[in-house]
Order: sequence, then structure tokens, then C-alpha cells
Amino acid sequence: MKTDAIGLYVHIPFCLRKCNYCDFCSFDSLDDKIRAKYISALIREIKSYKRKEKIFVDTVFFGGGTPSLLEPCEFESIVFAIRESFNLSSDCEFTLEVNPKTVNFEKMLFFKSHGVNRISIGLQTIHENESKILGRIHNFNDFTDAYSAVIESGISNMSVDVMYGIPEQTKESFHETLKFVTALNPSHISVYGLILEEGTKFWNLRDNLLLPSEDDECEMYFSACEYLHSKGYSHYEISNYSKPGFESKHNLKYWRCESYIGVGVSAYSYFEGRRYGNTKNLSEYLSQSTTQYITDELTDADAHAFEYAMLAFRLAEGISLTEYKNMFGQDFLSSREEKINEYIKYGYMNINSERLTLTESGFYVSNTILSELL
Repeated sequence: MKTDAIGLYVHIPFCLRKCNYCDFCSFDSLDDKIRAKYISALIREIKSYKRKEKIFVDTVFFGGGTPSLLEPCEFESIVFAIRESFNLSSDCEFTLEVNPKTVNFEKMLFFKSHGVNRISIGLQTIHENESKILGRIHNFNDFTDAYSAVIESGISNMSVDVMYGIPEQTKESFHETLKFVTALNPSHISVYGLILEEGTKFWNLRDNLLLPSEDDECEMYFSACEYLHSKGYSHYEISNYSKPGFESKHNLKYWRCESYIGVGVSAYSYFEGRRYGNTKNLSEYLSQSTTQYITDELTDADAHAFEYAMLAFRLAEGISLTEYKNMFGQDFLSSREEKINEYIKYGYMNINSERLTLTESGFYVSNTILSELL
């Protein structure tokens, strides 16, 4: 496989209803005219990357928002523009994020016929009270129907999202969700701790939410680590677990500082040594005749070194000390050795001659560790 292959992220900001915890760039109740304008603007941006020798892409990821809300004609036109503008590898990992309320067997067959071979489906919890508090539009039966539809369509590479730290959630109810999901035997499971983000409905209600205690939330995290490991899932990234060989190839590009292009409102790119991003303002994005980036900068050596380390520590594989020295001309351990030895002593880090990694305990307090090391 070519080593210069990049990832392509496509942002679809449509939602039926915004979840109470969501701070992603998404919009509910967009009328047909705005949707049509958005698809046109998105296709225009995709085509702006067309070159005589097409850029080689080996992962495509439709995220949102709710990409599974796309009508067949909308999805088809976007995929046509992608294939016209980029050179997709024959084994391209093509992921589509799905809300269980928005798909059926016929729609999944259509997505599969246009190249989708990996589905990321949002469950979050099997308990109706927790789901309603989150503001999810689907119920348990919607999820089981959607999951079956995906499998019946012939797409077997499935990732399921679950959450812990949900209001009214208990350690027992979280374990029941994990038990249900592992019984389905998906190839990948994402486990996210709830974060109250400013600007969300939960942020405004934060003083009235019946959240699990910090100790209970901590137990949920470690119980997930232990239970998923017992079921054959490798904890390869802070929030992600997979069966062997089923790590998200697209997301690994982010964490390994590899090249990717993001298209759509609020999308970011790291391409040809530049890091740049689109506006989060939908009207502004739609009004531009050509794409104008709100950030656009060359990545200097110090910024690259910081970013490389910060992202590498999200992965179980951690930092290659040799690679870091070869890339940046400096020893990562120098000036940090005392603090690193302290983390190793307390079980937060491991080190050998080649790699420095966070343990699962280290993952849980990674923000604190990284703020002190970087």
C-alpha cells in the first residue's frame, strides 16, 4: 500500500434533534433549500482538491451531525464528487456514522452499494431513562432494528458507541449496557465519558443533573477496561477498543499525525505541512464562492513536536522514543525524566528502550499528565 495515502473526512451537520450533551457543529430542522445549498458547497470544496494526479485516499469518514440522514441522491452526488476528485484505494476503509432512528435495510444496502464498508452506530445506553436524559431520538428497539439492518446488508465491520457518567446511570446499568453490546460482538466499541461542554443543554442544567459520583464514574471506566479485555477487545486508544485488526484506520491518522483532509462546515485538515480549518458558521460557509479557512498555518517544529506527543499518548502504543528523536532532534526524556519516573512508580506510565506509554490508569488522568509533561 502507498505510504502517502491520506484520510478524507466529510462533515454532514444535519440532525433531527441535537442531543443534550452535544457540542459538535450540527443543526436540526434545516429546510430543504439550505440542505441543497450545503450539499452544493460541500461538493464545490471536494472538487477544489482535484488535481491532474489525484490525491491518494485510503480512508473516508462521513461524520456529523447525522450522516445517515442524507437522502440517497444527496449521498450519491457527494460520493461521485469524491471519486471524481480523489483516487480511492481498492481497500479503502469507508465509515459512515449512523443514528439508529435514521436507517433501515434498504438504506443500508444503498450505502453499501456506494462503497460504505464500516458503520459507527450510536447506542450510548440500553436504558430508556438514560437515553431520554441524553436527548437521543432513538429507543432500544430502534437500535436493535438498525443493527440488524446493517448486518443483513452485508456490512460486518461495526463500531458501537456507549457512554458512562450519564445522569441517573449506575455502575450496574452501565455494565448491563456493556454486556448487551459485547453479546452483539461488534468489531469495535467506543466508550466515552460524559463531559459537560459549555454551550450545550447539559451545561445550562449542570447544577440540577443527577450525575454519578466521581468514584462511581472512575469505577465505570476501569470496569469497562477489564470487562472488554475479557471479551477480546484491545484498549488501543483512550476511548476506543477493538478486536484484533479492527482499529479505526481513519482515526489512527489523527492520532499518528498523518495527513488528512476535512471538508464541510467546521472541518479541519492537516495536509502538506499545513493545518487549517473551515468556519463553524453555516451561513458563512454557504456564502463563500471558494473555501476560505478560519485558520491556515504552517506547522513549525515545536508545535509539531508538541502535537505529535500529545496525540501519541492517546494510543496504547505511546511514543516511539527513537522516532521522536529522529523527527525533532531531541531526547523526549531529557528534562522530563524525574516526572516520568514518578509516573512509572505510581503505575501511570511504562517505559522500555523504545517506547513510553500510558497505562490504563494513566489514560484516565491523561489530561493532568500531559499538562505536566508537555
